[in-house]
Amino acid sequence: MWIERLARDIGALGQSEGATLERALDQMSRAAALGVPGCSAALVVVWREVEGPDGSVRHVVADYGASHADLSTALEHQYTSDQGPTVEAVREMRQVRVGDVLREHRWPRYTSMAVQCGDRSSVTVPSALPGEGPGDGRVVTFGVHSSRADAFDEDVVVPLTALLAEHAAAALHNVGRQADAARETAHMRRAMSARTVIDQAKGIIMHARGCDADAAFTALREVAQRNRKKVVDVARDLVSENTGPQQRMRRPGSDRR
Repeated sequence: MWIERLARDIGALGQSEGATLERALDQMSRAAALGVPGCSAALVVVWREVEGPDGSVRHVVADYGASHADLSTALEHQYTSDQGPTVEAVREMRQVRVGDVLREHRWPRYTSMAVQCGDRSSVTVPSALPGEGPGDGRVVTFGVHSSRADAFDEDVVVPLTALLAEHAAAALHNVGRQADAARETAHMRRAMSARTVIDQAKGIIMHARGCDADAAFTALREVAQRNRKKVVDVARDLVSENTGPQQRMRRPGSDRR
């Protein structure tokens, strides 16, 4: 059925290798705008919880994807005014439906902006990202929007949007895990590279001074402290000085006259 196919397509956007949060959000919003009946634009927002000085918790935008630029403008207005269907959906953690924004009285400061941006009717559904706790979690809101009033068949679009929100949350969680794994891999590579260059520098000092590895490392650390540099930077400089082109071309006794 096309509903399940669209949901699978949304979910698959976070599975591809090299997927980024920004790209996945943009692709999800475009897919929804094209695939949901009556939808002329879609907005997918990732929110994260932050605690204020008074201990209160609020949601801030981590990233978002909008199929059309007007929805980006509408979201910015909602965010700054704290009024509108998207901010209410994440604040209350419930589905928010708008048949016609001109008949709405919940968000008086949003009505005129919604009309300007062509956001007459909408369905917005929040969904927590899998594995996130209530105190430090992230939430995705999946919104389908139309420039026409009463554009959505509630029996079809409301459950469909809820299904898409669940698939989007799972996909975006996967994107986050991939990004975390990539950062960890990069950190390990940097650590291994630093260890290698420090070992090389220690070898140079041990050969020059006839000392052991501990004494060589102590010498590196003392130079780093005197020059207010990191040990790895001192080691890298030493290795570079002793393995550069001039050093490689030098022959034993070449400095003798």
